[in-house]
Amino acid sequence: MKRESLMLFFLFLPAAGCVSGGLPSRTASITAETAAPTAPDSRISATEIPALDFARDFTPDPIPGSYQFTEGPAADSSGNVYFSDIDAGIIYRWSPDGAMSIFRDGLSGPNGLAFDRNGNLIACEGGKGRLIAIDPNGGITVLADRYGGIRFNEPNDLWIDPQGGIYFTDPAYRSSAVQDGEDVYYLSPDRSRVERVVRDMVKPNGLVGTPDGEKLYIADWAAGRTYAYAINADGSLSGKRLFVSSGSDGMTMDESGNIYLTVRNRVDIYHPDGMRVAAIPIPNTPTNVEFTGPDDRTLFVTAQTAAYTIKMIS
Repeated sequence: MKRESLMLFFLFLPAAGCVSGGLPSRTASITAETAAPTAPDSRISATEIPALDFARDFTPDPIPGSYQFTEGPAADSSGNVYFSDIDAGIIYRWSPDGAMSIFRDGLSGPNGLAFDRNGNLIACEGGKGRLIAIDPNGGITVLADRYGGIRFNEPNDLWIDPQGGIYFTDPAYRSSAVQDGEDVYYLSPDRSRVERVVRDMVKPNGLVGTPDGEKLYIADWAAGRTYAYAINADGSLSGKRLFVSSGSDGMTMDESGNIYLTVRNRVDIYHPDGMRVAAIPIPNTPTNVEFTGPDDRTLFVTAQTAAYTIKMIS
């Protein structure tokens, strides 16, 4: 997921109610508790960018098309958004002018996506239990497909750190676990080693890191919790702490460090200190989010059988 997102100043309304966690699989049904509504944080100050006013209605604008289960939006340097249709085995490319095309088909359960510094699209191909790189022409290179000599479960979502290392979650939703756990892994920047960096979650899913590469947020969807970790120089993680009592499917971060979690029928926005400050209703349960547009002020939302764009300023 692209991390170069807009600087936001929020005019907040309290978020209401508790909701269940995002649904990575249409057959899953696990209730996740969310944090209680809290007041705005007085430390957030105005910037030169127009303020977001959550008193107004945010109207998701549907992306035309018929989809089976959308996921993993990733924006390239031109503002095009690539997103997966897991069940169809397709990665689509959407451009800001509304044009839609198929970037790559014939995949097995493509899910989370992100662009590396060389313009390759890194993808979690859950159906084959592997992490792959897709070049601009659609050619595939397998980056990692096993740990300890055993294939991964179903790589789900990923985040690329500033050095080019890749963190990815490996739950099991559509089949039984192959590994001895549903864990989080790190692929080194030189692609020479895969390390298991988290092994105490029930079912890890979305994750996102800070642009400075110092902190990583990981959602344990089945446990209904999202945690924050310190990233060490060797890629390992330490200092686990509870960020919020809410799981999430996919997530993103804006330039102010606010975290966007996808839960049932809405996107919840949390200040870095863990206070929930806003919620955006979505007609379908959202699966993932990404900022795009020429000024990174458009939120692209994948939501199972649909996808939407939302203008984040009035």
